[in-house]
Amino acid sequence: MSIKVMLADDHALMREGIKHLLEFDGIVEVIAEANDGVDCLEKLKYVQPDLLLLDINMPGMNGLDVLEELKRKKNPIKILILTVHSEVEYLIHAVDIGADGYILKDSGSSELKQAIDVILNGDSYIQPSLLPTLNSRLINRDTDKDKLESLTRRELEILKQIAGGMFNKKIATNLNISERTVKNHISNIFKKIDVSDRTQAAVFAIRNNVVRLY
Repeated sequence: MSIKVMLADDHALMREGIKHLLEFDGIVEVIAEANDGVDCLEKLKYVQPDLLLLDINMPGMNGLDVLEELKRKKNPIKILILTVHSEVEYLIHAVDIGADGYILKDSGSSELKQAIDVILNGDSYIQPSLLPTLNSRLINRDTDKDKLESLTRRELEILKQIAGGMFNKKIATNLNISERTVKNHISNIFKKIDVSDRTQAAVFAIRNNVVRLY
């Protein structure tokens, strides 16, 4: 019984090359192709592949948007991100959303097939060359998590307002407390999250989703 795969990539030549590579030994069958995110979601209404090979850079709706939509709908399909993006931010975002694997397009055919095999056997696969950077970033993120959890509810409220560009007087008015109290809270916040100024505090807040940029 063959492994059923769907390809989602906006480059026809790339899809053709990957399809030829995957089907060469007769184990994998590419049952559908999509040239953008919307096309991918539409075709998944009618086909049931075992695995979706998903590119990030696609017009209209990118691969991470597709991944997020599929996870939101609790679609059980396994998803392997195959992309040119080696930046760890893309990898972390994909892992956070729920990708089952992440490899680069310059990988060899054996690694691609290994990734598919690992994922379909219930494990996740991250290209080994990306792991050192990922691990270091996750360690940093865990450190941020500990810092964030050390803040009181009031300190979080004030951190949000700092990130929103509010000054002490406005924060005091908004929270119905004195400016002196605001200053004390800010001093404690800076110590707890290990920053030295309001800009760094705002960056910390944005990086850790205390506030969101739209």
